[in-house]
Amino acid sequence: MSRSAGHCMTMGTASTMASMVEALGMGLPTNAAIPAVDARRRVLARMAGRRIVQMVHDDLRMSQILTKQAFENAIMTNGAIGGSTNAVVHLLAIAGRMGVDLSLDDWDRLGREMPCLVDLQPSGRFLMEDFYYAGGLPVVLREIGQYLHKDALTANGHTIWENVKDAVNYNPDVITPIAKPFKPQGGIAVLRGNLAPSGCVIKPSAATPALMQHKGRAVVFENTEDLHARIDDPALDVDPSCVLVLKNCGPKGYPGFPEVGNFALPEKILKQGVTDMVRISDARMSGTAYGTVILHTAPEAAAGGPLALVRTGDVIEVDVANRRIHVDVSDDELARRKAAWKPLPAHSDRGWVKLYCDTVLQADRGVDLDFLVGKSGAPVGKESH
Repeated sequence: MSRSAGHCMTMGTASTMASMVEALGMGLPTNAAIPAVDARRRVLARMAGRRIVQMVHDDLRMSQILTKQAFENAIMTNGAIGGSTNAVVHLLAIAGRMGVDLSLDDWDRLGREMPCLVDLQPSGRFLMEDFYYAGGLPVVLREIGQYLHKDALTANGHTIWENVKDAVNYNPDVITPIAKPFKPQGGIAVLRGNLAPSGCVIKPSAATPALMQHKGRAVVFENTEDLHARIDDPALDVDPSCVLVLKNCGPKGYPGFPEVGNFALPEKILKQGVTDMVRISDARMSGTAYGTVILHTAPEAAAGGPLALVRTGDVIEVDVANRRIHVDVSDDELARRKAAWKPLPAHSDRGWVKLYCDTVLQADRGVDLDFLVGKSGAPVGKESH
């Protein structure tokens, strides 16, 4: 799969974010997918350096490119490429730094009907190399042109539509036409309910269709240590209809928001030939991962979110089509559990870890540090000597 140095050969988080940079207009056309050892990568790098110098002369700033329209274009593109769930928090954080009002509702609104056009692992068959030689991201942008903000400015000084309107698709097996998409739904789905009042996300293109509407008994793991200690225990009371719940793996809880949300199924379930179960956590997962995995549950367990209150045996309902996630526990009982809940001990009482835990935002707001949100402008500070 990895044919040379430098490759993310699937639509993992690295390839997804490279595509987001191009869709946002912050990279030159075709930048997203050129293989590391293709000579065109070196040529484009030289072009980028020249363009950066000219942008300084033109006083073309990020704030002119990273507009709400640009973020909306990127969100729609993420659906069309079957991109990583990690793009959600990254774009929310970038938008926060630019002072752009972007939310999970935008992700759901713009991704709900967007089909997945790119037959690429982990959702499909092909690799990023095939994607580039089929025409790369410009072909995808041209195919979804009816949805794009075509006048959005890009780093080369042209609009996004000027950059892609003449793109040629050299392999429709890899990049399918929008009239006959690879998968009917590619966008990120945002679920809400009493288990995730601020939202959680799932990637439908990588999930099992039969599990997109599901009701099952919770099997709860309090943290990764608990998970590793019990997940393969033959005595674990679990069956394929259960919903696996992992807590305390969010920004504050782990700390650091790790990619542990796509944890493996219990050994006894795998031995039955079952390859997927509904999994819920406040963690992230790799863009190369797949399965019916619900992530970024907000507020997280360590912040006192409802996920912290779920117990083994509770019944959880998931309905992706109706964007609903619900634990069948009464409000009164949840309130009693919340009153008895105790926060985790602090990870540190000093230094960077304390600063991070005290100021990090929740997943629905991009997991940035709260004091970094908002425009900084472009002032040049005083000389230091």
